[in-house]
Amino acid sequence: MSQTTTIHVAGTHCVACKKLIESVLGDVAGVASSNVNYETGEVVVLHDGSVDWQNVKKEIEGLGDYKVELIK
Repeated sequence: MSQTTTIHVAGTHCVACKKLIESVLGDVAGVASSNVNYETGEVVVLHDGSVDWQNVKKEIEGLGDYKVELIK
């Protein structure tokens, strides 16, 4: 069963940010897809419920000047 979770990623500002974050999320276990709105910083993640959100936070923040907040 698929679930949708929205997270906020502060520091997104361009298409390159969108592609980079979506690429990293594509490699996270349990994530089926993601859609980044770089203008608002909202990231909608479609997943199976087994995602380790602390790992997601670590992976995205490890890319650069991004700050991740879980919205739900």
